[in-house]
Amino acid sequence: MRQSATKIGRMRIGRRDVALTNLDKVYFPELGLTKTDLVAYYLDLAPCVLNHVERRPMQMKRYPHGVEGDFFYQKRVPEPHPDWLETVHIVFSRSGRTADFPVVTDAAGLAWIVNLGCIELHTWHARVADVERPDYMLIDLDPSEGNPWELVPEIALVVKEVLDELDLPSFPKTSGSTGFHILTPIRPELRFHDVLRFAKALAKEVERRIGDQDVVTTTWKVAERRGVFVDYGQNARDRTIASAYSIRPTPDARASAPLRWEEVPGVDPAAFTMQTMRDRVAEVGDLTRGMWRRKVSLASRFDAFGLEAPQV
Repeated sequence: MRQSATKIGRMRIGRRDVALTNLDKVYFPELGLTKTDLVAYYLDLAPCVLNHVERRPMQMKRYPHGVEGDFFYQKRVPEPHPDWLETVHIVFSRSGRTADFPVVTDAAGLAWIVNLGCIELHTWHARVADVERPDYMLIDLDPSEGNPWELVPEIALVVKEVLDELDLPSFPKTSGSTGFHILTPIRPELRFHDVLRFAKALAKEVERRIGDQDVVTTTWKVAERRGVFVDYGQNARDRTIASAYSIRPTPDARASAPLRWEEVPGVDPAAFTMQTMRDRVAEVGDLTRGMWRRKVSLASRFDAFGLEAPQV
């Protein structure tokens, strides 16, 4: 990849020919990293990345001029696009409008998406087999302005404590930005609104256990938050997150890095970047490998929070 990408207009990736453009364009000026470097990163870590983004509707967040340029969101797959690229038809529940989202199924699809200027990969919580039923629940810890990162690992461990008591698996990762993600793989049997109900009750329990709103909050209004926000709302339909291993549009090309739970207390999110993640994976492997084989049912656990049982 690296030896020829700056000089070619097309690349053979697996069984696909992928058109690549403007590969010398600098995307991360402080580091001198180009689109070539970004494409190479995603291709090098394609098995890890595809573990999370494969066969999900993808919302494109495009930075055509790199991290210091303007960006825009795009849901509808642009024309023209390769005939081998899969798409999924989505109906938006509020407006009734529709869009055909791109669906990445292989490394060639990753390269095609990145070539559009998608530095980070934003995907739905559901796979295309049933876009109305998510296959993971997310708790997103989001520090409010003025709240130190040091509070986040403390709260993350309380989230793990609650999940452990419910016999629910948990996979932590840095968001690559200011927050922290905890994913629980679930059977795709519930609709988004039921997963959201459960996640809200879990967040409220975390808030209750910590008992200090200067440390943690589930308050929805930003102006009223004082602590780290336990964001359960990311489980709503149409929401997307930056996937594991996704690069984020930060000056240091930071990555969303899966972690071992024992790493969480002293974790420094700045340690994980486009330039360090290959060595990280070489050292620890894909810490989320096998994650989707651990999917559990949420339906039987609603009574733990006194919630009405969902319809399955």
